[in-house]
Amino acid sequence: MSGLGKLPSMSNYSDAAAFFNENGYYIAKNVFSGDTLKGIEEDFDRIVAQLLQSGEEINARWSGPEMERLQTQKLKVLHTHNVQQYSAKWMAAMLDPNFIAATTAILGPDVILHHTKLFFKPSEEGAPFPMHQDWTYFPSLQDTMMAGIVHVSEATDEMGCLRVYPGTHKLGRQEGTSGQFENEVLEKYPLENAVPLEAEPGDVVFFHYFLIHGSMPNRSPKPRKTVLVQLHSGADQIEPGNQHPNEKLVLAGWNHHATRSNVNG
Repeated sequence: MSGLGKLPSMSNYSDAAAFFNENGYYIAKNVFSGDTLKGIEEDFDRIVAQLLQSGEEINARWSGPEMERLQTQKLKVLHTHNVQQYSAKWMAAMLDPNFIAATTAILGPDVILHHTKLFFKPSEEGAPFPMHQDWTYFPSLQDTMMAGIVHVSEATDEMGCLRVYPGTHKLGRQEGTSGQFENEVLEKYPLENAVPLEAEPGDVVFFHYFLIHGSMPNRSPKPRKTVLVQLHSGADQIEPGNQHPNEKLVLAGWNHHATRSNVNG
């Protein structure tokens, strides 16, 4: 796959940090497998069924000129925050030794769970996400925030897998990258030219929240199932005043900024 470079060894994640720092992403293979993978998929499907029964608005499809250009007005992507509040199996997955090993290899010994997000792209009608950065939603003071996409199903390019521009995390904070409107960032980094990061069930794709990324529609006959785990270093903290859901759960090591008042808030 052009633009990816040589992937490092996935056995002990020894080169994970170097690869991540250079490219802005890292593919950890086969993090979840066997009964664990089977269990989190069962509970993923159960969460989706419960959401559909709830009658809530759960379509996270974006709007705006870029979505109109992609001709996706009738497509959808189902979404909820914090799968660990639905399922003990998903809470256990956040503490799985393989997942913690990959995460600490990139972030260091102290890891904080900010939140999780479930995304279900239905077969043949799963909505895309235009190219954007994530930092605007939950900026952290030291910009250590990254995501780990847990692939519950496979994710091919036809299924609308993650697409990225490797190395664009080095651009830092870019204004106007939300994907909601036309701007020079979208013109310079079109979705069609981005590098697809295909993955198998159980893989986790980590990426920095500055990395310019998006995804195509799911035009395949199979649904795409992913849970995005948002993480930051225990030495970092969220900028004051941010209202995004923030679990503040210590998955590894220590929270260096915990106080009586902010853990109660």
